[in-house]
Amino acid sequence: MGAIYLVRHGQASFGAEDYDRLSERGIRQSEVVGEELARRGVKFAQARCGSLSRQRATAASALQVLGGPPEIGEDPRWNEYDHVDIAKHHGGGISQDSADPRAFQAALDQALVDWVLAGHDSPCAETWPAFFDRVSGALAELAGALGKGQDGVVFTSGGVIAVLCGALTGTPEAGLVKFNRVTVNGGITKLVSGRGGVSLLSFNEHAHFSGEAEVLLTYR
Repeated sequence: MGAIYLVRHGQASFGAEDYDRLSERGIRQSEVVGEELARRGVKFAQARCGSLSRQRATAASALQVLGGPPEIGEDPRWNEYDHVDIAKHHGGGISQDSADPRAFQAALDQALVDWVLAGHDSPCAETWPAFFDRVSGALAELAGALGKGQDGVVFTSGGVIAVLCGALTGTPEAGLVKFNRVTVNGGITKLVSGRGGVSLLSFNEHAHFSGEAEVLLTYR
């Protein structure tokens, strides 16, 4: 069977004017991801990333370390949900505050639940059903593009990975919050693809951020 590696982007710039930019730590996390994939000796037939800056920068740093991967295909279907829009319409208007990221995360978790429950009636630019459909479609397209035994890699975001893992274990709605809450920056999730479809093999691997590299371990 072939495998699909879902890599969460490196740490973004929470609380900064431009959130969609890797922090200094995020850049190093991306390089370590590339080193880890190289250590595994994985050869990718397909590579994808979303169109967000933090996703593209993570892909560029990681693949540069790998050397000789296929040209990466940019696909906005791998983009994260718009957390600012969701928090505005379902979280009481709370904004990002670099001084208290945990308070924002708690509010966002509840906003995500409300967003899911609102379904097509959400006032957000993208509803939960639309988000789920686009990320599911992106995964199906990639799986279909892989030949027998071929591997693919995607550089995406925590919410996308959480929803797909939730769907593969039967609960996409619950997965959105529960998996998303614990995904680490630069974490690696591995799916296997074969005749029986796509299955979850491992979630959120981050042993590459242990030992001396433990200082690189972040969740937000």
